[in-house]
Amino acid sequence: MRILLLVHSFNSLAQRLFVELAARGHDLSVEFDINDAVSLEADTQFQPDLILAPFLKRAIPERLWRRRTCLVVHPGPPGDRGPSALDWAILKGEATWGVTVLQANAEFDAGPIWASAAFSMRPAAKSSLYRNEITEAAVSAVLKAVERFAKGEGPPQEGSSGAGNWRPHVRPEDRAIDWCVDSTDVVLRKIRSADGVPGVEDELFGRRFRLFDAQEAPHHSGSPGDVIARSGPAVCRATKNGAVWIGALADRESEYPFKRPATQVLADSLAPLPDRPIDSPGGYREIWYEERGDVGYLHFAFYNGAMGTGQCRRLLKAYRQAVERSTRVIVLMGGHDFWSNGIHLNLIEAADSPADESWENINAMDDLAEAIIRTESHLTVAALQGNAGAGGVFLARAADRVWLRRGVVLNPHYKDMGNLYGSEFWTYLLPRFAGRKNAERIVAARLPMGADEAQTLGLADAVLAADRDEFRSAVQSAADSMAKAADFSERLMAKAVRRASDEREKPLSAYREEELARMRLNFFGFDPSYHVARYKFVHKVPKSRTPATIAVHRQVRDDLRTAS
Repeated sequence: MRILLLVHSFNSLAQRLFVELAARGHDLSVEFDINDAVSLEADTQFQPDLILAPFLKRAIPERLWRRRTCLVVHPGPPGDRGPSALDWAILKGEATWGVTVLQANAEFDAGPIWASAAFSMRPAAKSSLYRNEITEAAVSAVLKAVERFAKGEGPPQEGSSGAGNWRPHVRPEDRAIDWCVDSTDVVLRKIRSADGVPGVEDELFGRRFRLFDAQEAPHHSGSPGDVIARSGPAVCRATKNGAVWIGALADRESEYPFKRPATQVLADSLAPLPDRPIDSPGGYREIWYEERGDVGYLHFAFYNGAMGTGQCRRLLKAYRQAVERSTRVIVLMGGHDFWSNGIHLNLIEAADSPADESWENINAMDDLAEAIIRTESHLTVAALQGNAGAGGVFLARAADRVWLRRGVVLNPHYKDMGNLYGSEFWTYLLPRFAGRKNAERIVAARLPMGADEAQTLGLADAVLAADRDEFRSAVQSAADSMAKAADFSERLMAKAVRRASDEREKPLSAYREEELARMRLNFFGFDPSYHVARYKFVHKVPKSRTPATIAVHRQVRDDLRTAS
């Protein structure tokens, strides 16, 4: 079928549905819901059989839903209605939640129900639940609804959400924290319910901020509300029965109103506080290492998958320490939500010199990638339980093997960031693992890629279980088998021989120099495209049009415009 995705933005859920529907042979196009006229024009141009709205912030125009079946993905179970469904579920501590696919009509979230799926809640941030449980449930429900529609069936006779429970937007006062009254659990739920948008409004050192990235801080306590310690990017604040780490803040009155590490935002106020070493038992944790037999597992859970210069350097240090261990295999696990999304654009935007910080950051990424490529003492695996984008994809490909959780979405391209050239040795790694033809296809595309396609193209070597617990179990089993294989020594020797042969043909330093020469032009050259694109991305500047790469219905018109 021809399916138009009508979205507020092409977010993680929309990308996953795009991948799943495309894999099933549907003809897809995407339109940003900028206004009624734009959405109606997209319908006229694409003439879809079905319109799917996985992420909208306003009602679908009546003229559109009256002439075309429009299915809306609501992040709540049947009967739930309103714009803050998942926020309320977290605030109220719901044990189970769900996703409903319903048909748009004259009443918001009240149309006939086509499908639904339920899941168990876990104590996590809204953004994490959305990328994981909500997304998996949405895929299940949408595929059921699309199948019914394709067969010419209507919604099952389960009624509609019209008589359900309408809940309004969560107001700032609904999740305001009373530090003298709220327990650690309540504080965590309030901050998590607003992570990553809009954040919880609160006061620190006489200034107003929005709070993000909250973790429990065990073994810490103090007078409720007091900031009692710092660690890496995070500050520790006491509750009535414990404490929480707050990793990121946003100051709307600042020159940089976007999310930044809390210790950076509060730098002048934190000097008297005790500094707990990052990643230590008493500190804020981003990187940790564990061993099971002959396999070492290196975890790195960076907020939103962004890797700043300092984080890259710390991860490189942890990797080198892992290499010194008497294990046989090193598995790079990333984090629950993301493996890596490459350089840290927010930190770059807030730097005194964004060009200089971009240069430092990409060199730190390259140092890490080069260390992984040059490892001859171990076999290495990148195990992606979460999504990856831009340089994070190629950093993963630096490992000997890449294993993907089924359901992971990759965005292996830089071009949307102002035609950024990219580094992380992709000019070496892609032809080696994917072949030159596939390498050209990968870098030219600007579309999200599913796990199966990534394996077919050579970006990955295996696709494992979809469930996260099952994926981690499968990774452990496969890594153990790799370490215990009878031909392990031969495989390690073959790796060293191949690396030496590649080095003779063209040194890694040459690939790096060539890539960085292009990156230097992006950062310091006359074309400001990268800096403009980064600014718009970090400051969340609304899109004025849908990129032609995903708006298939506009490509012919845009091509004609360019030709004229």
